[in-house]
Amino acid sequence: MEHILVRSGKREDIPSILNLIKELAAYEKEPNAVVISEEALMNDAFGTDSAFEFIVAEHDGIVVGTAIFYYCYSTWRGKYIYLEDLIVTKQHRRLGIGGKLFEALIKRTRAEGLRQFGWQVLDWNNLAIDFYKKYNATLDESWVNGRLYFNP
Repeated sequence: MEHILVRSGKREDIPSILNLIKELAAYEKEPNAVVISEEALMNDAFGTDSAFEFIVAEHDGIVVGTAIFYYCYSTWRGKYIYLEDLIVTKQHRRLGIGGKLFEALIKRTRAEGLRQFGWQVLDWNNLAIDFYKKYNATLDESWVNGRLYFNP
């Protein structure tokens, strides 16, 4: 594959990010679950109280992948980067783009002196599980995820 540029996300990337999020939701069998808007993403990424950051992978000036992340805190290990989503468009998968994005966040985690980099993966997503195993990742099956959902 030709050159892939991995860079920090910009405001003008938000429409592409929302499209990638919708593509991921469809892949994860939840096509109607995305309720976030471009405006909310813009505010949550670039507003005064930003909630997340993202990097993108570009091919020929077109965003073909993203890693959406934020900082969390572990009482055992301290501040860490949490990868919310790693998304590559279907037509650009299996070309090493996900690895470039993932490795960029590993590099950032190390550069910031953090002791942990975390994420979740669906137990049926064998392609993703195999991808993470290539990095010698610890995939813990003993934790049960909990969430409460609210309508504003």
